[in-house]
Formats: sequence, structure tokens, C-alpha cells
Amino acid sequence: MEKLSTEQLSTLQQKLNQQKKHLTYSLHRLADSCKPVPLDQQAQGRVTRIDAIQQQKMASANQSAQEASLKLTLQALHRLETNDYGYCERCDDLIYFARLEIKPEAKYCIKCQSTLETPQDRH
Repeated sequence: MEKLSTEQLSTLQQKLNQQKKHLTYSLHRLADSCKPVPLDQQAQGRVTRIDAIQQQKMASANQSAQEASLKLTLQALHRLETNDYGYCERCDDLIYFARLEIKPEAKYCIKCQSTLETPQDRH
């Protein structure tokens, strides 16, 4: 497998920067949705408050997932700066461009990712 070309690295860097911008904007918009729900039942009924709490919990879960994604994106951008991008963090093999095009923040090659996701037998 060949090392990523300058053009491929540039394409991936653009994708990562777009992803960073999108996630940062999305997290900023989610901030209000994640605030605690007021306890005042006079202002809203009990059922409405329960719905608001459920929506707040879903927004918090979404926020956590997006924060994790942003962290991976920032790590990938750092690896680009240090010329470590495109190499598997587990086996140090090159990661295929096709994989990075789909998931530019990928830290592992497909083989290592599969190994990490496969449950191990516990006999």
C-alpha cells in the first residue's frame, strides 16, 4: 500500500476542518437544550415537564456523542500536523484512503478496528 499523496492529505484535511466546524456549531446550538429543566410545575404541566426532561436527556446524549467525535477530529488534525496521520495507532500500517475518505478521523486500519470490535471468547 502506498503512502497518502499530498492531494489526498489535502482532501482529508478539508474534510476534517469541515467536520470540526460543523461539530463546533452543532455543540454551540445544543448548549441550551442541555440545560436543566426548571422545576416549576405552575408554568408547565407535569406531563410537559416529563417530556422536557426526556428531550433534555436526549440532547445531553447527543452532545456527549458530538463531543467525542470532535475530540477524534481534533486528534486527527493534530496527527496531520505531526505527519502521523494515515497510520494505524495499533499496528502502524497505513490506513486505506477509501476508509479515511468515509471516516477521516479513523485511528485504526480496518483489520485492527474489526479486532477491537469483535467480542473475545471468554472460556
